[in-house]
Amino acid sequence: MNTGIHPTATIHSSAIIDEGAIIGPNSRVWHWVHICSGAVIGERCSFGQNVFVGNWVRIGNNVKIQNNVSVYDNVTLEDDVFCGPSMVFTNVYNPRSAVSRKDAYRDTLVERGATLGANCTIVCGTRIGHHAFIGAGAVVNRPVKSFSLMVGVPARQVGWMSAYGERVELPLQGQGEWICPHTGDRYTLRGDQMLRTPAEPT
Repeated sequence: MNTGIHPTATIHSSAIIDEGAIIGPNSRVWHWVHICSGAVIGERCSFGQNVFVGNWVRIGNNVKIQNNVSVYDNVTLEDDVFCGPSMVFTNVYNPRSAVSRKDAYRDTLVERGATLGANCTIVCGTRIGHHAFIGAGAVVNRPVKSFSLMVGVPARQVGWMSAYGERVELPLQGQGEWICPHTGDRYTLRGDQMLRTPAEPT
């Protein structure tokens, strides 16, 4: 029995959980998932059908990974990250079948609250800022600012997204403020950076 699996976690009978993996409370692991021995997974995470999680992977709380995603070594996903169906991570920048580069893995960090859309690709060595939104099919090969809306190949910023997941009605650069109609959070644009001030509790 794998003592790293919390008793409240749900593991489908077809899943393979290698001895040593840590899976937190109330996480759900569905059909044909493989989680390797060194993986550390937090609370309330969900792994869809045919997901692979490598050894040197750290996953925070409330992370949702949809079907057919492989989270390879040296990837870190902070709390509340969403990985859309069939999106792709890499961990070697210049792979060759005939050349072993296991000592050349590049770290990838996806900060809290970010969304990685279906079929997008995150090239290794990239940092995705918190609450960034990567559109479906985009290819990210450079750092992404927090709250950025990124689309295309290669990905380019076309706007800003709120933590709630709505378009922020401000330009890419300059000065301005916008209030989220759903949460009351205030978004302030300063140059090319977006700052969020959460609404005060009522």
